[in-house]
Amino acid sequence: MKRLFLCAAALLLALPAAFDVRAQPYPAKPIRIVVPFPAGSATDTVARILGQSVSASVGQPVVVDNKAGADGAIAGAEVVKSAPDGYTLFLATNSPMAVAVAMKKQPAYDPLADFTPITDVGRYTFFLYINAATPIRTFKDLVAYAKANPGKLNYATGNTTGIVSFAQMNALAGIEMTHVPYKGEPQAVTDIIGGRVQLLWATPTTGLSHVKDGKLRALATNLKARSSLLPDVPTMAEVGIPGYSVVSWAALYAPAKLPRGLQMRLHKEFTDAMKRPDVIAQMDKQAFLMTGSTPEELGAFTRAQLEAYRSILKSVGIQPE
Repeated sequence: MKRLFLCAAALLLALPAAFDVRAQPYPAKPIRIVVPFPAGSATDTVARILGQSVSASVGQPVVVDNKAGADGAIAGAEVVKSAPDGYTLFLATNSPMAVAVAMKKQPAYDPLADFTPITDVGRYTFFLYINAATPIRTFKDLVAYAKANPGKLNYATGNTTGIVSFAQMNALAGIEMTHVPYKGEPQAVTDIIGGRVQLLWATPTTGLSHVKDGKLRALATNLKARSSLLPDVPTMAEVGIPGYSVVSWAALYAPAKLPRGLQMRLHKEFTDAMKRPDVIAQMDKQAFLMTGSTPEELGAFTRAQLEAYRSILKSVGIQPE
């Protein structure tokens, strides 16, 4: 009886601590945002801007964890294996959620079944950059040179937006160039400036400052209308490639089976952050257009984008491996 009494007493003493743990409000520890590209990339910058704002509102650090490689699939696979407890999030792009999946016969994860959608985040501006030391000054010059010298121009890619952009652009323009892949835009920009490669589709985050200091030249933008950052740079339609249709986007996900309450709490925190004037001002400097959405709208958008990229890849002759 004495032993039974002691065990019961120990259990009663432990109960308050157990209830305290369960009663801890979310978040009770740092939140991690996994980013599929290196530090200094556009997606990394977007994650840090949002993370800082959300951190201030929830009272816990929001930590950015860069997991570059395999067109974002390394980061995606890690998030899929994480607990659906609201402490691991994925700031994904069309690279890991559409292109990397469409390019594989057996992808590492299902972007529709293996993630919980939180909110659409926004759209990236891309420019077609070229080393300013080349004699090519316009898109027309590029096409003429590439047709006269097939395979001699080297183009870099730091993400699947770049890969698909060049594949579609080259097919529509009828040109042939040599592909040099990189893990991210920052390294590719360094090599363009160094003359190792000549061309790159990339964001203003990594390329704009080099246009302004004369090291790079921008030949076109992926936008439907010209960007206020570089208003003299034409759209792809204006340079004679109206069929160009690549859209580059970012959205926030959590692992599958995240409880609905946490899903909606995270949705509110991040969409509220996207409305704050300081966040809007910082995103404007990156030429990043924030959108926002309900979780259901993001789920439908993800499905539509996966099918759109499958169609684009098929149209330019890229088959799943």
